[in-house]
Amino acid sequence: MSPQKPVDPALLRGLTTNRMGRRNLLRMGALGASAATLAACGVKGKAKATTSPAADEVAKFWAGKTQGNLINFANWPAYMDPEHPELKKFTAATGVEVNYKEAIQDDPSWFAQIQPQLAANRSIGFDLMVVTNGKEFGELVQLGYLAPLDHAKLPNFAANAGAKYKQEAFDPGNQYSIPWQSGITGIAYDPEKTGRELTSLADLWDPKFKGKIGMFSDPQELGNFGLLAVGAAPETSKEDDWKRAADKLKEQKPLVRKYYDQGYIDEIGNGDLWITQAWSGDIYQKNLEEGTKLKFLVPKEGGTLWTDNMMIPITAENPVGALALMDFFYKPDIAASLAEYINYITPVPGAKDFIKSDADKSTDADTKASLLDLVDSPLIFPSDADYAKLHAYYTAKNTQDQHTYDSYFVPIVSG
Repeated sequence: MSPQKPVDPALLRGLTTNRMGRRNLLRMGALGASAATLAACGVKGKAKATTSPAADEVAKFWAGKTQGNLINFANWPAYMDPEHPELKKFTAATGVEVNYKEAIQDDPSWFAQIQPQLAANRSIGFDLMVVTNGKEFGELVQLGYLAPLDHAKLPNFAANAGAKYKQEAFDPGNQYSIPWQSGITGIAYDPEKTGRELTSLADLWDPKFKGKIGMFSDPQELGNFGLLAVGAAPETSKEDDWKRAADKLKEQKPLVRKYYDQGYIDEIGNGDLWITQAWSGDIYQKNLEEGTKLKFLVPKEGGTLWTDNMMIPITAENPVGALALMDFFYKPDIAASLAEYINYITPVPGAKDFIKSDADKSTDADTKASLLDLVDSPLIFPSDADYAKLHAYYTAKNTQDQHTYDSYFVPIVSG
């Protein structure tokens, strides 16, 4: 496999920076969604008694369904090369056309948009969509709005997905979703400023860095690090853990320069921050674009892995085609093509060999250098040791549960 055309690194950087700017939007849902979203989340009498589909439920959904000749695919902006080379390959291989729309701007508003149609058992106009692990994903499962996946029709996923992506705490057994791309929340720091190598969440509480420490303003991201600092896993945490984590974060507050959204990346670049909570893609792009020497680490206590996931709405008009397309993205050469453009963590480890091959074949010096950066970066291909330290986000059981969680962490930012 080789790129469809030489990749302009400047274009690539601009697109991925745009994408990373939306991590703020993804997590702002934890601050409280719009009234429409909260109303949708509060729908009564719709939730299923269990989130685990029985084998007969899977068989019942897929029985008699055949592949149509068009797939309507809803995704986020800047999450695929505008030329859609991967979709063209899928159409060439199957004869099935894909109508690809950048229809999703954030999870809360997307959920609010599609919930009325799904509640009425009507098509939302899409056969495949990408939603982040978190509150909205949990609501989609609990309300019975997602098709149970037939893993007999996902051979590429079975063969090529990384082990971490087959052990999702928010969707055990990948019953309703498989990952599209991922990223890490960890620590970034400037070693020239800190004067030493950092390894631990404890460094974010170090008085030596007072006024030079950045933390995220989003309560879920902030809460995650508080939980990890007190030895609690975010995905299985309870209210007692939230209280301990909030107390720990209150101790840290006098040391913190500011609670940030996306703006932290500029301040660590200009020296106003020395150490901060950070998203892996931001640091990768900052170093690539501006030549900074920032370091990113998954602290020894752990970090978090966010995942944007492909799933099929229960009312999809062509679920068979959607399932085939989901599996197509798990071919290593296709996963490599996506990673070369997107610059996020691919769920297909075997993509690395194809990216290396593309770099070896490239005659364009800038493209070769960009591809080799991808191959060698632990921010794109984390080590097994890093993956072992990554946790999922806490998934609220309902709206009240989410409000309770937020009540511990929002005051730290706003108070």
